Amino acid sequence: MASIPVVSMDDSRGRGIIPSLGMGTAVYPFAASETMKSAVLHAIQLGYRHFDTASIYQSEQPLGEAIKEAQTLGFIKSRDELFITSKLAPVDAHHDLVLPALKNTLQNLQLEYLDLYLIHCPVSLKPGKNELPFKKEDLLPMDFKSVWESMEQCQKLGLSRLIGVSNFSCKKLQDLLLVANIPPAINQVEMNPLWQQKKLREFCKEKGIHVTAYSPLGAKGTPWGTNRVMECEALQEIAEARRKTIAQVCLRWVYEQGVSVLVKSFNKERLKENLEIFDWVLSQGELQKIDGITQKRGSQLLELSSEEGPYKSLNELWDGEIA
Repeated sequence: MASIPVVSMDDSRGRGIIPSLGMGTAVYPFAASETMKSAVLHAIQLGYRHFDTASIYQSEQPLGEAIKEAQTLGFIKSRDELFITSKLAPVDAHHDLVLPALKNTLQNLQLEYLDLYLIHCPVSLKPGKNELPFKKEDLLPMDFKSVWESMEQCQKLGLSRLIGVSNFSCKKLQDLLLVANIPPAINQVEMNPLWQQKKLREFCKEKGIHVTAYSPLGAKGTPWGTNRVMECEALQEIAEARRKTIAQVCLRWVYEQGVSVLVKSFNKERLKENLEIFDWVLSQGELQKIDGITQKRGSQLLELSSEEGPYKSLNELWDGEIA
Protein backbone atom coordinates (compact mmCIF):
# COMPACT_ATOMS: atom_id res chain seq x y z
CA MET A 1 0.00 0.00 0.00
CA ALA A 2 1.35 3.42 -1.00
CA SER A 3 2.30 6.01 1.60
CA ILE A 4 1.23 9.50 0.50
CA PRO A 5 2.88 12.60 2.03
CA VAL A 6 0.54 14.93 3.90
CA VAL A 7 0.10 18.66 4.50
CA SER A 8 -0.80 19.61 8.07
CA MET A 9 -3.42 22.32 8.73
CA ASP A 10 -3.65 23.36 12.36
CA ASP A 11 -4.38 27.04 12.90
CA SER A 12 -7.24 29.51 13.35
CA ARG A 13 -8.85 28.16 10.17
CA GLY A 14 -9.28 24.68 11.61
CA ARG A 15 -7.46 21.40 11.84
CA GLY A 16 -6.78 18.70 9.26
CA ILE A 17 -4.18 16.48 7.65
CA ILE A 18 -4.47 16.74 3.86
CA PRO A 19 -2.95 13.95 1.74
CA SER A 20 -0.88 15.53 -1.05
CA LEU A 21 -2.49 13.32 -3.70
CA GLY A 22 -6.20 12.61 -3.87
CA MET A 23 -8.80 11.08 -6.15
CA GLY A 24 -11.37 13.20 -7.99
CA THR A 25 -14.84 11.89 -8.87
CA ALA A 26 -16.13 14.35 -11.51
CA VAL A 27 -17.16 12.38 -14.59
CA TYR A 28 -19.17 14.18 -17.27
CA PRO A 29 -22.07 13.74 -17.88
CA PHE A 30 -22.52 13.67 -14.09
CA ALA A 31 -24.04 10.42 -12.85
CA ALA A 32 -23.58 7.93 -10.03
CA SER A 33 -22.32 4.51 -11.10
CA GLU A 34 -21.17 1.15 -9.80
CA THR A 35 -17.91 1.72 -11.72
CA MET A 36 -17.25 4.83 -9.62
CA LYS A 37 -17.92 2.99 -6.36
CA SER A 38 -15.67 0.11 -7.42
CA ALA A 39 -12.85 2.48 -8.43
CA VAL A 40 -13.01 4.34 -5.10
CA LEU A 41 -12.90 1.06 -3.21
CA HIS A 42 -9.84 -0.03 -5.20
CA ALA A 43 -8.21 3.36 -4.62
CA ILE A 44 -8.65 3.01 -0.86
CA GLN A 45 -7.06 -0.44 -1.07
CA LEU A 46 -4.09 1.07 -2.97
CA GLY A 47 -3.57 3.73 -0.31
CA TYR A 48 -5.56 6.77 -1.47
CA ARG A 49 -6.99 8.66 1.49
CA HIS A 50 -8.13 11.96 -0.03
CA PHE A 51 -11.39 11.92 -2.02
CA ASP A 52 -13.06 14.88 -3.70
CA THR A 53 -16.74 15.06 -4.56
CA ALA A 54 -19.47 17.68 -5.01
CA SER A 55 -23.24 17.68 -4.91
CA ILE A 56 -23.41 18.54 -8.61
CA TYR A 57 -21.18 15.57 -9.58
CA GLN A 58 -23.76 13.05 -8.23
CA SER A 59 -20.80 11.11 -6.84
CA GLU A 60 -21.48 11.62 -3.13
CA GLN A 61 -23.64 8.51 -2.78
CA PRO A 62 -21.28 6.01 -4.48
CA LEU A 63 -18.34 7.52 -2.57
CA GLY A 64 -20.21 7.07 0.70
CA GLU A 65 -21.08 3.47 -0.16
CA ALA A 66 -17.43 2.74 -1.02
CA ILE A 67 -16.24 4.22 2.29
CA LYS A 68 -18.70 2.08 4.22
CA GLU A 69 -17.67 -1.05 2.31
CA ALA A 70 -13.96 -0.27 2.81
CA GLN A 71 -14.54 -0.29 6.57
CA THR A 72 -16.46 -3.56 6.39
CA LEU A 73 -13.65 -5.16 4.37
CA GLY A 74 -10.99 -3.82 6.73
CA PHE A 75 -9.24 -1.58 4.15
CA ILE A 76 -9.54 1.20 6.74
CA LYS A 77 -10.29 0.96 10.45
CA SER A 78 -12.43 4.09 10.56
CA ARG A 79 -13.67 6.99 8.48
CA ASP A 80 -11.20 9.21 10.38
CA GLU A 81 -8.37 7.82 8.20
CA LEU A 82 -9.87 9.61 5.18
CA PHE A 83 -9.94 13.23 4.03
CA ILE A 84 -13.30 13.90 2.34
CA THR A 85 -14.06 17.10 0.43
CA SER A 86 -17.40 18.17 -1.00
CA LYS A 87 -18.70 21.44 -2.42
CA LEU A 88 -21.61 23.82 -2.11
CA ALA A 89 -23.50 24.04 -5.41
CA PRO A 90 -24.31 27.49 -6.87
CA VAL A 91 -28.06 26.81 -6.49
CA ASP A 92 -27.45 26.45 -2.73
CA ALA A 93 -25.07 29.42 -2.43
CA HIS A 94 -27.55 31.46 -0.41
CA HIS A 95 -27.37 32.25 3.32
CA ASP A 96 -30.31 30.05 4.36
CA LEU A 97 -29.53 27.12 2.03
CA VAL A 98 -25.89 26.39 2.96
CA LEU A 99 -26.53 24.38 6.12
CA PRO A 100 -29.37 22.27 4.62
CA ALA A 101 -27.16 21.60 1.56
CA LEU A 102 -24.28 20.35 3.74
CA LYS A 103 -26.65 18.17 5.78
CA ASN A 104 -27.94 16.64 2.54
CA THR A 105 -24.34 16.01 1.40
CA LEU A 106 -23.54 14.27 4.69
CA GLN A 107 -26.67 12.14 4.31
CA ASN A 108 -25.60 11.13 0.78
CA LEU A 109 -22.11 10.24 2.04
CA GLN A 110 -23.43 8.51 5.20
CA LEU A 111 -20.94 10.58 7.20
CA GLU A 112 -21.16 12.71 10.33
CA TYR A 113 -18.72 15.34 9.11
CA LEU A 114 -16.61 16.48 6.15
CA ASP A 115 -12.93 17.30 6.34
CA LEU A 116 -13.42 20.16 3.89
CA TYR A 117 -16.45 22.00 2.50
CA LEU A 118 -15.90 24.41 -0.39
CA ILE A 119 -17.92 27.08 -2.16
CA HIS A 120 -17.79 25.54 -5.64
CA CYS A 121 -17.50 28.81 -7.58
CA PRO A 122 -17.88 32.56 -6.92
CA VAL A 123 -21.42 32.83 -8.27
CA SER A 124 -24.92 31.94 -7.07
CA LEU A 125 -27.82 30.57 -9.10
CA LYS A 126 -31.53 30.92 -8.51
CA PRO A 127 -32.52 27.99 -6.24
CA GLY A 128 -33.70 25.05 -8.28
CA LYS A 129 -32.25 22.08 -10.17
CA ASN A 130 -28.62 21.30 -9.42
CA GLU A 131 -27.33 20.45 -12.88
CA LEU A 132 -25.21 21.53 -15.83
CA PRO A 133 -25.45 23.41 -18.11
CA PHE A 134 -26.46 26.45 -16.02
CA LYS A 135 -29.16 28.72 -17.42
CA LYS A 136 -27.69 32.17 -18.07
CA GLU A 137 -30.84 33.85 -16.75
CA ASP A 138 -30.38 32.08 -13.39
CA LEU A 139 -26.91 33.56 -12.68
CA LEU A 140 -26.81 35.85 -9.64
CA PRO A 141 -24.06 37.77 -7.82
CA MET A 142 -22.94 35.94 -4.70
CA ASP A 143 -23.35 37.70 -1.38
CA PHE A 144 -19.93 36.65 -0.09
CA LYS A 145 -20.58 37.93 3.44
CA SER A 146 -23.83 36.07 4.13
CA VAL A 147 -22.84 32.85 2.33
CA TRP A 148 -19.48 32.75 4.13
CA GLU A 149 -21.20 33.37 7.50
CA SER A 150 -23.19 30.19 6.85
CA MET A 151 -20.02 28.31 5.86
CA GLU A 152 -18.44 29.44 9.15
CA GLN A 153 -21.52 28.18 11.00
CA CYS A 154 -21.06 24.75 9.38
CA GLN A 155 -17.52 24.62 10.76
CA LYS A 156 -18.57 25.82 14.21
CA LEU A 157 -21.21 23.08 14.34
CA GLY A 158 -18.51 20.48 13.59
CA LEU A 159 -20.08 19.48 10.28
CA SER A 160 -16.87 20.32 8.40
CA ARG A 161 -13.42 20.55 9.94
CA LEU A 162 -12.20 23.03 7.32
CA ILE A 163 -13.98 25.43 4.96
CA GLY A 164 -12.72 27.00 1.77
CA VAL A 165 -13.46 28.00 -1.79
CA SER A 166 -12.92 26.83 -5.34
CA ASN A 167 -12.29 28.81 -8.55
CA PHE A 168 -11.61 32.08 -6.71
CA SER A 169 -9.24 34.65 -8.24
CA CYS A 170 -6.87 36.81 -6.15
CA LYS A 171 -9.38 39.68 -6.18
CA LYS A 172 -12.32 37.49 -5.15
CA LEU A 173 -10.25 35.97 -2.35
CA GLN A 174 -9.35 39.49 -1.21
CA ASP A 175 -13.03 40.48 -1.23
CA LEU A 176 -13.90 37.40 0.83
CA LEU A 177 -11.08 37.99 3.32
CA LEU A 178 -12.47 41.47 4.03
CA VAL A 179 -15.72 39.97 5.40
CA ALA A 180 -14.53 36.62 6.79
CA ASN A 181 -14.14 35.89 10.51
CA ILE A 182 -12.59 32.52 9.70
CA PRO A 183 -10.37 32.85 6.60
CA PRO A 184 -10.73 30.17 3.92
CA ALA A 185 -8.30 27.31 4.54
CA ILE A 186 -8.08 26.19 0.91
CA ASN A 187 -8.64 27.44 -2.62
CA GLN A 188 -9.16 24.57 -5.08
CA VAL A 189 -8.30 25.68 -8.61
CA GLU A 190 -7.23 24.43 -12.01
CA MET A 191 -3.45 23.98 -12.03
CA ASN A 192 -1.08 22.11 -14.33
CA PRO A 193 2.13 22.83 -16.29
CA LEU A 194 0.12 24.76 -18.90
CA TRP A 195 -1.70 26.86 -16.26
CA GLN A 196 0.72 27.25 -13.39
CA GLN A 197 -1.19 29.84 -11.35
CA LYS A 198 1.99 31.60 -10.15
CA LYS A 199 0.27 34.86 -9.21
CA LEU A 200 -2.56 33.11 -7.36
CA ARG A 201 -0.22 30.73 -5.53
CA GLU A 202 1.92 33.64 -4.36
CA PHE A 203 -1.17 35.47 -3.10
CA CYS A 204 -2.48 32.36 -1.30
CA LYS A 205 0.93 31.75 0.30
CA GLU A 206 0.96 35.32 1.59
CA LYS A 207 -2.53 34.89 3.07
CA GLY A 208 -1.94 31.40 4.51
CA ILE A 209 -4.38 29.72 2.11
CA HIS A 210 -3.43 26.23 0.94
CA VAL A 211 -3.90 25.53 -2.79
CA THR A 212 -5.33 22.27 -4.11
CA ALA A 213 -5.01 21.60 -7.85
CA TYR A 214 -7.73 20.10 -10.00
CA SER A 215 -7.38 19.17 -13.70
CA PRO A 216 -3.62 18.49 -13.32
CA LEU A 217 -3.79 16.59 -16.64
CA GLY A 218 -6.07 19.09 -18.38
CA ALA A 219 -9.38 17.20 -17.86
CA LYS A 220 -9.45 15.96 -21.46
CA GLY A 221 -12.96 14.97 -22.58
CA THR A 222 -14.92 17.23 -20.21
CA PRO A 223 -16.72 20.52 -20.96
CA TRP A 224 -14.22 22.36 -18.72
CA GLY A 225 -11.09 20.62 -19.99
CA THR A 226 -8.73 20.53 -22.98
CA ASN A 227 -6.31 18.09 -24.67
CA ARG A 228 -3.45 20.61 -24.47
CA VAL A 229 -1.69 19.20 -21.40
CA MET A 230 -1.50 15.59 -22.58
CA GLU A 231 -0.43 16.73 -26.07
CA CYS A 232 2.26 19.17 -24.86
CA GLU A 233 5.54 18.45 -26.65
CA ALA A 234 7.77 19.63 -23.77
CA LEU A 235 5.99 17.29 -21.33
CA GLN A 236 6.19 14.41 -23.81
CA GLU A 237 9.96 14.90 -24.12
CA ILE A 238 10.46 14.89 -20.35
CA ALA A 239 8.25 11.81 -19.94
CA GLU A 240 10.12 9.86 -22.64
CA ALA A 241 13.54 10.77 -21.23
CA ARG A 242 12.44 9.80 -17.72
CA ARG A 243 10.52 6.68 -18.79
CA LYS A 244 7.50 8.08 -16.99
CA THR A 245 4.00 8.85 -18.23
CA ILE A 246 3.03 12.43 -19.04
CA ALA A 247 0.52 12.14 -16.19
CA GLN A 248 3.29 11.24 -13.73
CA VAL A 249 5.40 14.20 -14.87
CA CYS A 250 2.42 16.57 -14.41
CA LEU A 251 1.52 15.20 -10.98
CA ARG A 252 5.13 15.27 -9.80
CA TRP A 253 5.48 18.88 -10.99
CA VAL A 254 2.34 19.98 -9.10
CA TYR A 255 3.48 18.13 -5.97
CA GLU A 256 6.89 19.84 -6.12
CA GLN A 257 5.12 23.23 -6.02
CA GLY A 258 3.89 22.47 -2.48
CA VAL A 259 0.32 22.04 -3.68
CA SER A 260 -2.01 19.10 -2.99
CA VAL A 261 -3.42 17.59 -6.18
CA LEU A 262 -6.58 15.75 -7.24
CA VAL A 263 -6.61 13.43 -10.22
CA LYS A 264 -9.58 11.52 -11.61
CA SER A 265 -9.18 8.01 -12.99
CA PHE A 266 -11.27 4.88 -12.61
CA ASN A 267 -8.64 2.77 -14.42
CA LYS A 268 -6.88 0.42 -11.98
CA GLU A 269 -3.48 0.66 -13.68
CA ARG A 270 -3.58 4.46 -13.86
CA LEU A 271 -4.69 4.71 -10.25
CA LYS A 272 -1.54 2.78 -9.36
CA GLU A 273 0.71 4.79 -11.72
CA ASN A 274 -0.56 8.07 -10.27
CA LEU A 275 0.77 7.03 -6.86
CA GLU A 276 4.26 6.41 -8.24
CA ILE A 277 5.43 10.03 -8.12
CA PHE A 278 7.03 10.32 -4.69
CA ASP A 279 10.36 8.49 -5.08
CA TRP A 280 11.96 10.69 -7.78
CA VAL A 281 12.41 14.40 -8.50
CA LEU A 282 12.39 16.61 -11.57
CA SER A 283 15.81 18.07 -12.45
CA GLN A 284 16.47 21.81 -12.62
CA GLY A 285 16.62 21.54 -16.40
CA GLU A 286 13.23 19.83 -16.52
CA LEU A 287 11.73 22.40 -14.16
CA GLN A 288 13.08 25.21 -16.36
CA LYS A 289 11.61 23.53 -19.44
CA ILE A 290 8.19 23.35 -17.75
CA ASP A 291 8.57 26.94 -16.54
CA GLY A 292 8.94 28.04 -20.17
CA ILE A 293 5.66 26.51 -21.38
CA THR A 294 3.18 29.09 -22.76
CA GLN A 295 0.45 29.72 -20.19
CA LYS A 296 -3.29 29.73 -20.83
CA ARG A 297 -6.25 28.89 -18.61
CA GLY A 298 -7.96 25.69 -19.75
CA SER A 299 -10.98 25.58 -17.44
CA GLN A 300 -12.62 28.89 -18.39
CA LEU A 301 -16.10 28.04 -16.98
CA LEU A 302 -17.76 29.91 -19.84
CA GLU A 303 -21.21 29.16 -18.42
CA LEU A 304 -20.54 31.53 -15.48
CA SER A 305 -20.23 34.66 -17.63
CA SER A 306 -23.17 36.33 -19.35
CA GLU A 307 -24.22 39.81 -20.48
CA GLU A 308 -27.17 39.51 -18.07
CA GLY A 309 -25.20 37.92 -15.21
CA PRO A 310 -22.90 39.25 -12.48
CA TYR A 311 -19.81 38.68 -14.68
CA LYS A 312 -20.24 40.10 -18.17
CA SER A 313 -17.06 38.50 -19.54
CA LEU A 314 -14.39 35.91 -18.77
CA ASN A 315 -12.10 38.78 -17.85
CA GLU A 316 -14.56 39.89 -15.14
CA LEU A 317 -15.05 36.31 -13.92
CA TRP A 318 -11.31 35.65 -13.57
CA ASP A 319 -10.24 39.25 -12.88
CA GLY A 320 -7.71 39.13 -15.69
CA GLU A 321 -6.19 35.80 -14.61
CA ILE A 322 -6.64 34.14 -18.02
CA ALA A 323 -3.22 34.00 -19.69
